Amino acid sequence: MRVFSLALIMTLAASPQAGELTEVADPLVGKVEDKVVAWRRDLHQHPELGNREFRTAELVADHLRSLGMEVQTGVAHTGVVGILRGRADSPVVALRADMDALPVKEMVDLPFASKAKGTYMGKEVDVMHACGHDNHVAILMGAAEVLAGMRDQIPGTIKFIFQPAEEGAPPGEEGGAELMVREGVMKNVDAVFGLHVGPSPLGSIAYRPGQFMASSDRFQITVDGKQTHGAQPWGGVDPVVVSSQIVLGLQTIISRQLDATLTPSIISVGRISGGVRNNIIPSQVEMEGTIRTFDEKTRADIHRRIEQTATSIAESAGASATVLIDHGYPVTANNAELTQMMVPTLKRVARNNMAVETSRVTTAEDFSYYQLEVPGLFFFLGVANPKDENPAPNHSPYFYADERALPIGVRALTHLALDYLEQSTKD
Repeated sequence: MRVFSLALIMTLAASPQAGELTEVADPLVGKVEDKVVAWRRDLHQHPELGNREFRTAELVADHLRSLGMEVQTGVAHTGVVGILRGRADSPVVALRADMDALPVKEMVDLPFASKAKGTYMGKEVDVMHACGHDNHVAILMGAAEVLAGMRDQIPGTIKFIFQPAEEGAPPGEEGGAELMVREGVMKNVDAVFGLHVGPSPLGSIAYRPGQFMASSDRFQITVDGKQTHGAQPWGGVDPVVVSSQIVLGLQTIISRQLDATLTPSIISVGRISGGVRNNIIPSQVEMEGTIRTFDEKTRADIHRRIEQTATSIAESAGASATVLIDHGYPVTANNAELTQMMVPTLKRVARNNMAVETSRVTTAEDFSYYQLEVPGLFFFLGVANPKDENPAPNHSPYFYADERALPIGVRALTHLALDYLEQSTKD
């Protein structure tokens, strides 16, 4: 892991002005803008689910090859990695974009709206880039073209990571950033940068040193009772009532058992299923939900308390409960020193200087796996249309990204890579 010197941090923090290399890059960003918009529209119209991004990967790989890069395909199933070698092998900086879409039916009236279908959980579903990953891919493709056009001036190496399955791999499969890391994409990398679009003011940038996005775990609780007639509940053990008590009990973990001064935490039950008709008390009920927090010790404590709460409540009613917890993404935590170094860059590229430090958010991102390997900085790029007073959130069928944010994203990733490499070689 790279250690940042105080002198390097102070140099960047004191100088928000563009460096020599970024001044060369900016005219190239303008030249690639129309291509970025065209790529984004094409990707938006042809979304693909996680680990099935075949067309997207081919488009990306062909583009990177056309730029003369060393290209690796089939990484973590459908991932693509491009390596741009400048006038030195090191330092190495990585830029990442995620490629997958969601099983959502698009409701936005666009000439390039998605009409794509896919298979999810064994069923045919509509598919949409409801989280904006089409923007991420197009932005990184644009940054790749800009940086390839000035490779002889770049004091290091840039790795372009196009990642599948950020939204999660299909059941029974591995994927995403965790698998990409295991397959070696972070080897020799010194720092990594990534962005995510969202319904914030157009061209704004939001960042945070340290804890930024929550960890995300999925839990499933199966409550086994004893089936009986609905008119004679005393003849069995009602898992519906027990499950209701468990749902309420889980909420007391956050409100009454954890130290509220330590870190925000959430337990949400999102699905309950059981029974076949109104007058039969079933033998079994299933529920599943999500756990979000920002601290690993608290995360482990919540897991323990969920198990204890569910099994104890079930036992008190003569039922039994089985708890399964699927460890998801770790906390997305920006390296504090790297963030401090690069804030001047973010302020320079944001529209109308709208680069602000923001609060923690309880959504999650598997960019966190890269940050476990090397210092990383992840930030949000605002893509809301200024005329929209109530922009739809990510994952909504009405999510819309204003394309005027695209060149700002290209400029942000380009400047971050160049500023990092240029200042690192002066260290």
